[in-house]
Amino acid sequence: MSEKRRTAHRGEVLGTERITPHMIRVTLGGAGLSAFDCGDFTDHYVKLLFPRPGVSYPEPFDMARIRAELPSDQWPVTRTYTVRSWDADRRRLAIDFVYHGDRGLAGPWAASVRPGEEILFMGPGGAYAPDAEADWHLLAGDESALPAIATGLERIGAGVPAYAFVEVAGPDEEQLLSTQAKAEIVWVHRGDRTPGEALAEAVRGFAFPAGQLHAFVHGEAAMVKDLRRFLRVDKDIPMSRLSISGYWRIGRDEDGWQSSKRDWNRQVEEEEAAALSA
Repeated sequence: MSEKRRTAHRGEVLGTERITPHMIRVTLGGAGLSAFDCGDFTDHYVKLLFPRPGVSYPEPFDMARIRAELPSDQWPVTRTYTVRSWDADRRRLAIDFVYHGDRGLAGPWAASVRPGEEILFMGPGGAYAPDAEADWHLLAGDESALPAIATGLERIGAGVPAYAFVEVAGPDEEQLLSTQAKAEIVWVHRGDRTPGEALAEAVRGFAFPAGQLHAFVHGEAAMVKDLRRFLRVDKDIPMSRLSISGYWRIGRDEDGWQSSKRDWNRQVEEEEAAALSA
């Protein structure tokens, strides 16, 4: 991890906004963001640090020192979130949180936090930005990928064809997305179905235009596995034209998913290689 991504920043909550019934935007600012910056990626993410109850951490906050001096069950809990927007002039950072009531850690925090409170985070990381040389763009994901999809659409050039497939619970969860691209945005309503199933069906049923595409596909792991095989094997698209990864997995919290993700990725790659060589 780079030194920039290891640095802890202290964000002051400036305000919150309920974007949809289950999406909350938290805006951070303050002097603690003086050293924070985002680069060229549209999927930049930060790792929020939630302190363990009853544990005191060194000041200034030093994650390397914490990991060296404290047992792992006292380390802050990390949760990864995509940067929705970064205003470098005003030093304001917006992060969107999916909220499912009292379940989880970060969602309830976003629902209850008040202006003036603070949160530590590390980052940013990131790896994707729409290729300006692509003939057209495909963006697909669920709510967890929606901030990166929205930011990607804002980056795609005027008149460039873009097709975005976004799975949400229902029509109340749709958002107004801004773009200068020649964009077709398809809102896929999940309803009572397993997350990712309806989205994978929608992308598989889409008539791909001619020309070189650049694709961004992120969200629930099973959906990502399905669409990765479809794009790589059925559509013969090279990995160099894809940004594709599981943000989360049904039945796992972030800690459980991250601890198993490397083995999961290896299995997906082996199955894909076998299919491509068959």
